[in-house]
Amino acid sequence: MRAGPTQAAADRCRIGREPLDAGRLEAEVRGPDRGAVATFSGVVRDHHEGRRVSHLEYEAYVPMALKVLATIVSEAEARFGAPHIRVAHRLGRLGIGETSVVVTAAASHRREALAACAYVIEALKDRAPIWKKEFGEDGTFWIEGPGSCRAE
Repeated sequence: MRAGPTQAAADRCRIGREPLDAGRLEAEVRGPDRGAVATFSGVVRDHHEGRRVSHLEYEAYVPMALKVLATIVSEAEARFGAPHIRVAHRLGRLGIGETSVVVTAAASHRREALAACAYVIEALKDRAPIWKKEFGEDGTFWIEGPGSCRAE
């Protein structure tokens, strides 16, 4: 059974249309007792499965997505002892090279920070109700999970 989110975890999750600033999130998790900060930034690329991509659009059921993200953050905190985590996801139209998601985790040591960061992004991709639509020369495609897409 998955743990529910703590209020503190919920306060560290963001979803919106504004550009993301990884440096800002890193600054929020830094502290004198933390010797490691790990950050993952997901960036829009110009291709997927052999197709050219011109841009992406992200949609989400925001209230549920925030709850799921907060639960994931709580799980990572408990599992890896890294209680300093931030996650932010962008919605709307994003061009090539724009950042779509940032996860940052700080801990006393690198192993915990890296593991927490990896856990959060993988769980987010698997469980959060956030959807990606790719636009390109071959049409538009909804991306439903790792390695899958559905033509519109």
